[in-house]
Amino acid sequence: MLQKTIKNFTQNPKNDILSGLTVALALVPEAVAFAFVAGVDPLVGLYGAFMMGIITALFGGRPGMISGATGAMAVVMVGLIRMGNEVGASLATPVENLGLQWLFITLLIVGGIQILAGVLRLGKFVRLIPHPVMMGFVNGLAIVIFLSQLGLFKEKVGEEMQFMQGTTLWLMLGLVALTMGIMFGLPKLTKKIPAALTAIVVVAAIVIFGKIDVSTVGSFIRDGGGAGLKGGLPTFQDQIFTLFYTIGDHIWDILSYAIILAAIGLIESLMTLNLIDEMTETRGSGNRECVAQGGANILNGLFGGMGGCAMIGQSIINVNSGGRGRLSGTIAAIALLCFVLFGAPLIEQIPIAALVGVMFMVVIGTFAWSSFRILHKIPKSDAFVLIAVSAITVWQDLAVAVIAGVIMSALTFAWKSATKIRARKHTKEDGTKVYEIWGPLFFGSTTAFNSKFDVANDPDTVEIDFIESKVSDHSGVEALRNLANKYIAANKKVTLTHLSPDCKALLLKWSPEFSDIIRDSINDPRYYVVTDLMDSEV
Repeated sequence: MLQKTIKNFTQNPKNDILSGLTVALALVPEAVAFAFVAGVDPLVGLYGAFMMGIITALFGGRPGMISGATGAMAVVMVGLIRMGNEVGASLATPVENLGLQWLFITLLIVGGIQILAGVLRLGKFVRLIPHPVMMGFVNGLAIVIFLSQLGLFKEKVGEEMQFMQGTTLWLMLGLVALTMGIMFGLPKLTKKIPAALTAIVVVAAIVIFGKIDVSTVGSFIRDGGGAGLKGGLPTFQDQIFTLFYTIGDHIWDILSYAIILAAIGLIESLMTLNLIDEMTETRGSGNRECVAQGGANILNGLFGGMGGCAMIGQSIINVNSGGRGRLSGTIAAIALLCFVLFGAPLIEQIPIAALVGVMFMVVIGTFAWSSFRILHKIPKSDAFVLIAVSAITVWQDLAVAVIAGVIMSALTFAWKSATKIRARKHTKEDGTKVYEIWGPLFFGSTTAFNSKFDVANDPDTVEIDFIESKVSDHSGVEALRNLANKYIAANKKVTLTHLSPDCKALLLKWSPEFSDIIRDSINDPRYYVVTDLMDSEV
C-alpha cells in the first residue's frame, strides 16, 4: 500500500524534482507580471501562485499539472479591484486597498462555487466545448494579455501616469526586445536552462551594473502608491470589516465577479487537464480538479493570495521536462515560496521591461497561429465561432466568450441536424405503408418530421420504423406521441418499431395505451445507446 502511494506521488523522483525546480524559476516572473495585470502588489501574486500550486499538486485531479496566478483571471480582477478602490475612496472614512480586500472576499465565494461544481460532478461538461471555441478562447486570452501590458509603458510625470516618450520609450522597447530575443534563441541552443529566468537575469544585470535609469518592480510599485514587496497585506480582521461594512450595497456586483472568475478558472483548468491527458496518454479527474481548485482559492482568500487556476504554459513545460507525478508540482510550489521569502530584494530590482518581454513571449506562445491557416479550410460556421469567441473575449471576458461560443456551436449543430431527418416510404404486400425514419428526432427537427406524413391519405395500416433514428429529447417524444394520436383519431392502425428503451419508457409514461402500438424489437446490432459509463470515473 505504501509503495503504491509513493508511486502515485512520483513516477520518477529525479525528473519530478528537476522539472519542479525549472517550473518554479519560470513561475516567479509570470506571477509578478500577472499581479501587475490585476493591479495588485506582486507579493499577492507570488503568495497566490504558491498556495494554488501546493494545494492542486497534492489534491488535484491531474498529477503533473501546474496551477498559479494566471492572466485569464487577472484581467477580470482588474475591474473588481478598481470598483472596490473607488468605493473605499468615497466612504466618509476612506479605506485604502479596499479593492484588494474585496478580491479576497470574492475568492472565498469563487472557491465555494468551484467545490460545488466538483461535488455535482460538472467537470465532465468541459468535453462539450468545441475545438473552434477553444481556439477562440486562447486567441482572445493572448490579445487581452497583450493589451494589458501596454499600461506598463507608462511613467509617472508629476502626479499622473503618462505613456513614455523619446529616449525612455526606445530604451524600454530595446530591453523588451532583448528579453524576447533571449527567450526565443536560448532554447535553440539548450533547453537545460530556463529561458525566461535567463532573460530576466541578463536584462536585470545590464540595468543594475550599467546603472541604467529604468522602471523596476520596486519603483513601479512605489509610483503606484505601494510600499514594495515588503508592504503589508490586509489582515483577516480587515476582511471581516469589509464584509460587514462595505459590501452590502455591492453584494450582487461581487457575486457576478465571483461567478465569472469561478467559470474562467474551471474552464481553463479543465481544458489544461484535457491537454495534459492527451500529451501523457493518461486520464485525470475533472471533478477532483474542480474541488482542489476551489480549496486553493478559498485558502488564497483567507491568507491574502491572488488566486488563480491551472497554467497551460507551465504545465506543458513541466510535462516536457519529465514531471509526471505530484512531486513535481509540490517541488515547484515550495521552491517558489523560498524565492519569495529570501529573494524579495532581488525581485524588486527586476526591470519592468524584462517582465513585459516575458509576457509578450507568453502571448506569442498562447495565440493559436494555426487558426489563420485553417480559417478557409473549416466550415464557415466554425470559422465564425472562432472569430466571435476571440472578439467577445476582448470585448467582455473569457467566461462569457466560452459560453457564447458553446451556444453558437450548439445552435449551428442543431440547425444542421434538423435538416438531416428523412423518411423512406414503401408499401408491404399486405398494404401496410412503412415509414423508415433516418436521422435524429429532436426539438429542431420536429417540424420536418411532421411534414413527412400524410395522415389523411395514408392506408388504414401504418408502420413507423426507427431502426436508423434516435428520439433524442422530450420534444421528439411529444412529436411522436402527437403523430400517433392523429392516426388513432383517424381510426387507423399505427405501429412503432425499433424505439429506444428510454423513448419507449417516456411514451408509456405519458400514454400507457400506447403499449398496444409499440412493437418490441429483436436485438439489432445497428442500434446503440451512449450512456454515462464513460464518465463514471470522473
